[in-house]
Amino acid sequence: MTRVLVVDDEPQILRALSINLRARHYDVITAATGADALASAAAHPPDLVILDLGLPDLDGVDVVRGLRGWSTAPIIILSGRTDSADKVDALDAGADDYLTKPFGIDELLARLRAVSRRVTPADDNPIVTFGLATVDLAVRRVTIADGASHVDVRLTPTEWHLLEVMLRHPGKLISQRQLLTEVWGPGYESAGGNLRYYMAQLRRKLEADPGRPRHLLTEPGMGYRFQPDEQAETEP
Repeated sequence: MTRVLVVDDEPQILRALSINLRARHYDVITAATGADALASAAAHPPDLVILDLGLPDLDGVDVVRGLRGWSTAPIIILSGRTDSADKVDALDAGADDYLTKPFGIDELLARLRAVSRRVTPADDNPIVTFGLATVDLAVRRVTIADGASHVDVRLTPTEWHLLEVMLRHPGKLISQRQLLTEVWGPGYESAGGNLRYYMAQLRRKLEADPGRPRHLLTEPGMGYRFQPDEQAETEP
């Protein structure tokens, strides 16, 4: 059974999430403070974490950093903070996704399923397929289906590096700062124009409709996300 740690100082939200998650066969642990959250996580390591940023004792970003010191469990931020700086700080600290209050329970459950499916393709399956594109991470080859055949797609080293980072985190919201640092290196954290240009190039080469991408998505004010092809959903 998947264990979820829910951290929020609003009793109504804790109760509502506990009821909905347990009804779907999750094992739920709750905490109302950052200190309790870290203690509960240490005593009963969670598979997933749902975390509010506005806690009475610690900022939620500090809780993310505390968890990331030893845990790789996916963390979904559930917060009333709408400022893009708060979202970016949480993502850069190690959160996997960000959902703003008020929220729909169906959307939260979908995001839980998405982060639960996240794997590292290089470890389990080096071939990633989405839309008409097939990417072989092992041999660094990209092809596009064209009828019964496949056509090779030429990517620049920068385009390849950007695509590889995104594919290794399917469904994960990656901040602009993180992508710039990983692809271009330290000192490029503010070079958003580079990122927009190369993302547009990848969409032009890999998306069926670059103007309405389905897989290489922009999350305004937060970053980018690789959305794999939809799969049949099953209860955890």
